[in-house]
Amino acid sequence: MPSRLRLSLPLLCYLPLLAAVVAEVLSGCSRGAHADTTVKKEPSGPPVVKAAVMTVEALNWPAAVRTQGSIIADEVAIVGAKVAGRVQDVTCDLGDVVKAGTVLAWLDQEDFKLQVILADAQLTQSRAALGLRPTDPLESLDPESAPPVREAKALWDETRTKIARVRQLQLHARNTITQEEIDQAVAGEGAADARHAAAINAVREKIALISVRASELKLAQQRLEDTVIRAPFDGLVQERHVAHGSFVQLGDPIVTLVRTGVVRFHGTIPERHAHRLAFGQEIKLKIEGAPQQRTAKVTRISPSVDEMSPSLAFEAVVPNQDGSLRTGLFAEGEVVVDPAAQSLVIPTSAIMEFAGAEKVWKLVDGVAKEQVVQTARHGERGIEITAGLKAGDTILTRAMEGRVARIDPIYEAPLGPAEATTEVAAGEEEDAAANGGRSL
Repeated sequence: MPSRLRLSLPLLCYLPLLAAVVAEVLSGCSRGAHADTTVKKEPSGPPVVKAAVMTVEALNWPAAVRTQGSIIADEVAIVGAKVAGRVQDVTCDLGDVVKAGTVLAWLDQEDFKLQVILADAQLTQSRAALGLRPTDPLESLDPESAPPVREAKALWDETRTKIARVRQLQLHARNTITQEEIDQAVAGEGAADARHAAAINAVREKIALISVRASELKLAQQRLEDTVIRAPFDGLVQERHVAHGSFVQLGDPIVTLVRTGVVRFHGTIPERHAHRLAFGQEIKLKIEGAPQQRTAKVTRISPSVDEMSPSLAFEAVVPNQDGSLRTGLFAEGEVVVDPAAQSLVIPTSAIMEFAGAEKVWKLVDGVAKEQVVQTARHGERGIEITAGLKAGDTILTRAMEGRVARIDPIYEAPLGPAEATTEVAAGEEEDAAANGGRSL
């Protein structure tokens, strides 16, 4: 037998076994294809996912109105000269701290001292004319006891005595005195009476003159005292207006003094909120350059609305015992106008923005769906919702994880009470711009 034939016979023995293996493989592939078709069949509806959710509730969120303004001094005084004169010296300068009564400057006093000496001499002369010593009180003087009055009264008494003697002795009946002499005596009595009255009037005039001289002396002494310019209150020197040797007129400024132990925040709010502003309302201030927020209360409110703004001005007193706040600093504040106001508040993480719209994932029949909302004030606790949601709605707390799915909810605790510090409602920035950037 040829050799090629001998080699092919063993292969022929394995043909039935190979056929069986191929048949089994084909059968397995057929069953596998059928099995795959069964697994790929998906159930109807969205998938189920676990997600953190929360229930929307109305929280106490005090209503506040934003304001802008500046810090001003509690008192500003331009201390001026009460008399005219040449400046002898100035004892203070920019930024100096002064106490009430501290000497700020003084004028040359030589002329004023001479005026005091002159007024004192004239007063002494007037008192001497009535027999008063420098130490005698003017109230102790009786016009009737003044020397000129006593002299006039003595002459008057003499004439009256002479007339009485003539009438008593009836000298006219004995022809020892003529009628003419009697008439002269009567006339002399009348003249003496008039001189007595004139003396009393003259004394009263001199008493009045003494009062005038005393007032002139006090005025001269006051002018001398006014040459020393003193601080009217505790404060700081904001500006010095004169130097040594300057000549100042009555009322010319010497020093500008400010009191900053307490300062005032001067701000405005739009006229539509004017009816909501009241005395004692709390205002929280963020002052330019100050590391900490300050709290104050409204103490003064303007009686009228500025027609140009239009806005209502108000002031709040801010303690400044340490002197850290300077006048003129810019400040922003929030006036709490309704401490009991409530709003729907959700966390910031629950809101997403897309194409200019703000949305949340809201559960509707257990399925998360997108819901467009309108927001207003933003705070540390969250964001106020004005439209799109209502109390009792359930939303996803993390919007970035949201998708259309059936939610297996994990409820989170509701938000706590909102802070009093709030932002204004959306759209009020435009109102602030219309008001010159002064309010809200």
